[in-house]
Amino acid sequence: MRTVLPGGPLDAARAARLLSEVRAATLAGQRSPVAPRPVIEQSWERMLRGGVDPDHDFRSGLLSREEVQRRRESTALRHVLPVLREGLLSVADVAHHIMVVADGEGRVLWREGNSSVLRKADGLGFELGADWREDVVGTNGIGTPVVVRRPVQVFASEHFHRSQTSWTCTGAPITDPRDGRLLGVVDVSGPLETMHPATLAWVDSVAKLAEARLRELHLTGLERLRAVAAPVLARLTGRALAVDRDGWTAAVTGMPYTSRIVLPKALSPGRRWLMPLGLCAVEPLAGGWLLRPADEPVPAGATRIALDLTQPRRWSMTVSGGAGTWSHELSPRHAELLYLLALNQGGRSAAGLAEDMFGDPGRTVTVRAELSRVRRYLGGLLEHRPYRFREDAEVEVLLPEDPRELLPHSTAPAVVRGRFSAEMP
Repeated sequence: MRTVLPGGPLDAARAARLLSEVRAATLAGQRSPVAPRPVIEQSWERMLRGGVDPDHDFRSGLLSREEVQRRRESTALRHVLPVLREGLLSVADVAHHIMVVADGEGRVLWREGNSSVLRKADGLGFELGADWREDVVGTNGIGTPVVVRRPVQVFASEHFHRSQTSWTCTGAPITDPRDGRLLGVVDVSGPLETMHPATLAWVDSVAKLAEARLRELHLTGLERLRAVAAPVLARLTGRALAVDRDGWTAAVTGMPYTSRIVLPKALSPGRRWLMPLGLCAVEPLAGGWLLRPADEPVPAGATRIALDLTQPRRWSMTVSGGAGTWSHELSPRHAELLYLLALNQGGRSAAGLAEDMFGDPGRTVTVRAELSRVRRYLGGLLEHRPYRFREDAEVEVLLPEDPRELLPHSTAPAVVRGRFSAEMP
């Protein structure tokens, strides 16, 4: 078995020995024979900053069987299990690997494959319901892809914890093709001698097939809802639209097309205030909702925006005003952007936000694209030229008690400075 490291191709055993030397030297603050790969070096730096002990394996409690089942039933990953099994399991079993599927929080929800490797995985705590976040168990093929949002192969002593250095794992994130939200990670793991350089491309390809399947299911669902809504909309006068359970638009009449409407988590029939439509009559449809905006003025009253960053990976924004209250869960990137806007309530240009986010004022295209997505649910509460919250909005940021937990995934320079300043007495 051969692998490629800086310096050329090596067989797996020699590569493992070299990586062991690299790990030992790097963690001791000494000069190593070769530099770790950037993705591994950056992960190790996160672990050292977070105080993770490389020689003592800490394992948080397993989820109960009931909670594992609840998460299985509530995640979209359940729809792509056949794709993952078909693409990975047959090869994984022969190659002495296992396939592991974890949710966006790094919790193991499914685990299948070679029986002897499954028993070895038990000894590593690689069990159903286990927490494999990077900041809990160190650099690994589930937690690290969750942080960097791209496929990662972690071989032997590239793992941060010593207990995992006889293992190899390759994980790829699976995102919701509708909005880019992280759904989870699919990982192929096994003893280090089973590693192959092509595994990374293989796992990534199957993850992309899973995302394509989710996109197909979404479009099929909208087509089905459109067929149901068409005769209903044809009989109506005025504005109306049909959306699925997640707010994605299937059909409209009497108004411009909007790709998605932000819905409350527990929407029910009746008169409801929805951004950006205002007051609406909400009626159930098979597979979705019929929304009929009322031509009434927006209720007056001060608007309060609460940006909640206290819960790890459960960032949210709640808007309260004369029209009522609604909340929206935030992606990591949107949580970063809204935090930066809250710090700069006088406004920030696209170049300024690019500097805050990436240390590069030239990356304005990325910033503008993300803020365009933010405006889909914030609507008129987010102004531009410069970007800022609406002047009459009261903005409050709820921060974690431990400054190190402020958007821990983020490497944005302005966020890092925010952590440091919060730590100062």
